[in-house]
Formats: sequence, C-alpha cells, structure tokens
Amino acid sequence: MATATIPVKGMTCSGCVNAVTKALTNTDGVQAANVDLQAQSATVTYDESRTSVAKLKEAIEDAGYDTE
Repeated sequence: MATATIPVKGMTCSGCVNAVTKALTNTDGVQAANVDLQAQSATVTYDESRTSVAKLKEAIEDAGYDTE
C-alpha cells in the first residue's frame, strides 16, 4: 500500500468533501481517502498495483475539482 497527498482546489463545503471522497473511494484500488476542506487536500491510501496518483487525480478532476 502507498499513501499520497493530493492538492484539491475548489472545495468550499462539506458537500464538496463528500463528492471528492466518493470519487476517490469508488476508484479501484483505493483503501481509504481522507479529504480535508481546510487544507484543500486529499490523503489517499491505495494499492499501487491497481491504481496510480495520475488516476486518483483524474477521479478528482472528473468530480469537478482541480488538483494543481
């Protein structure tokens, strides 16, 4: 298992946190996702053989948020 902290721009409320958390946890290989509104970031524990940071960022972007 690996852990990555990804910046998430554009979150303004708990609904945003829920949307990002759902997008990440629905990604194959993700064991856990902790999304922090104050820090504007997501810390994700994932299986490196099943997903990558690029795919995690893509899931966040598909949910409507920026990762840069």
